[in-house]
Amino acid sequence: MTRDGLAAQLRRLGVAAGQVLLVHSALSRIGGSEPATVVGALRDVLGEEGTLVVPTQTAANSDTSREHLNRIAGLTEPEIAAFRAAMPPFDPAATPSVGMGRIAEQVRTTEGAVRSAHPQTSFAALGPMAAKLMDGHAMDCHLGESSPLARLYEADAWILLMGVGYSSCTALHLAEYRLPDPPLRTYRCVVEGGWWEYEDVDLRDTHLPRLGADLDKTDISRKGRIGRAESRLLPLAPAVDFAVNWLAVK
Repeated sequence: MTRDGLAAQLRRLGVAAGQVLLVHSALSRIGGSEPATVVGALRDVLGEEGTLVVPTQTAANSDTSREHLNRIAGLTEPEIAAFRAAMPPFDPAATPSVGMGRIAEQVRTTEGAVRSAHPQTSFAALGPMAAKLMDGHAMDCHLGESSPLARLYEADAWILLMGVGYSSCTALHLAEYRLPDPPLRTYRCVVEGGWWEYEDVDLRDTHLPRLGADLDKTDISRKGRIGRAESRLLPLAPAVDFAVNWLAVK
């Protein structure tokens, strides 16, 4: 699909100039477009005053993630030790994202993009608010008050899900941090200097499809198509507030 055609669909869904937009996407479901074309259409619609944000997570930089466990499946103990010893440290300027899709990688590698510093759950952004939104991502805070998600909440950002469901909606994890005494767990990842261990909220995603289904029953979420992809647009702060209330009674 052409850049102009995608831009027209984005506008019909409600994406507008000047917005701060957090995008989760699956290029294959949009169909017939290159990642640069989709990113170009998004930036055309947002305009010079808008800011485009994507997740650029690196879950494999861990010894407990599904991605890491899949990579070491079948290895002997010495092979696992060697694999972990050879894992490169996270480098915000160079480490590719894992599982975030080609559109997110297109944003991350675009000249002028700013990336947050978390070694597992970073974000990248393009636009006038990029540096402010990406600044201060604490090393021991995946997706909470010291992450870009809290800054996006304050900035009245919007969430665009293109070809992906609520299980990919990272912003809803912010609600878990806003519950009283959320459960914690230990994480480990590789940073400059070696393995680093820290404690943070025990994040889960199995509840997100059910939460999303209830969100869809409200007037918060708007549905439409971008290319061939079923898509949703929703304001981040009301969605997070809804999630806080939803989780509190589950």
